[in-house]
Amino acid sequence: MLRIEQKTYDAIVAHAKRDHPDEACGVVAGPEGSDRPERFVPMVNAASSPTFYEFDPTDLLKLYRDMDARDEEPVVVYHSHTATEAYPSRTDTGLAMEPNAHYVLVSTREHGNSDGPVEFRSYRIVDGQVTEEEVSVVATIEQLRSQD
Repeated sequence: MLRIEQKTYDAIVAHAKRDHPDEACGVVAGPEGSDRPERFVPMVNAASSPTFYEFDPTDLLKLYRDMDARDEEPVVVYHSHTATEAYPSRTDTGLAMEPNAHYVLVSTREHGNSDGPVEFRSYRIVDGQVTEEEVSVVATIEQLRSQD
């Protein structure tokens, strides 16, 4: 199960809506081994595409160095789908290289960057196997931390 703070959930959704019609992407880092998504890090989709996302290699290297210095790891890797459901494509599955991460997909296909609900789903992707998981949104970061 992915447990995520409301503020982080809202930030991911806002990023997906803001970048529509292109796919948005980013990471939510957390303390190593904690499974707690705490630090929202929106990234630029270097592909600038409505059907594909790509982290800029320089930005990604900088992020991993920063996480390493903070004893963090990517707890959530997220991106949006602009015209399809929030389910990992074959390409998404092939790019999933963080076996401990939650892979969040947000579909903006119904309302684009307008007001309205989105589809927000989370998956574990290990060795090409996709498993959907429940998402629990909590009000505060303290509620996330109290579950340790």
